[in-house]
Amino acid sequence: MDLLLFAIFLLACVAAGATGALFEPGDWYKRLEKPGWTPPDWVFPVAWSLLYLCIAAAAARAAPLAGSGYAMAFFALQIALNTLWTPVFFGLHRMGAGLIVLIALWLSVAATLVAFWQLDWLAGALFVPYLIWVTIAGALNFSVWRMNSATPASEGA
Repeated sequence: MDLLLFAIFLLACVAAGATGALFEPGDWYKRLEKPGWTPPDWVFPVAWSLLYLCIAAAAARAAPLAGSGYAMAFFALQIALNTLWTPVFFGLHRMGAGLIVLIALWLSVAATLVAFWQLDWLAGALFVPYLIWVTIAGALNFSVWRMNSATPASEGA
């Protein structure tokens, strides 16, 4: 694996993850009703740190391969949507809009996984935990939205 490529993709992931520092959950999120299966707060930064390492490694494996154009386009789409979710959900408090972003994110992660797998099975496999995590995040976003539908900021998308 090209370490410079890995570093560039890792920086893209760090930039996406930085929105978590800019738009922290805060008191608004703490006051929301959440399902009993909500992971503890400490799980999120640990999970995302590991996921971003896998995401960057997968991209660094796939990018230099012949025919990787669509795979890298899907990668760009998923990292953009990944970056968008936090300001929509935690910044704007728009749970419905956050769910729409998460659905698009799930589809783009799944497309990236398939495209990477076709190029390099390990690159695709490195995206499997990410797809699982986005599935859990989508279920959590949906549950929180449904449980707090009377909250003014959650109305509409």
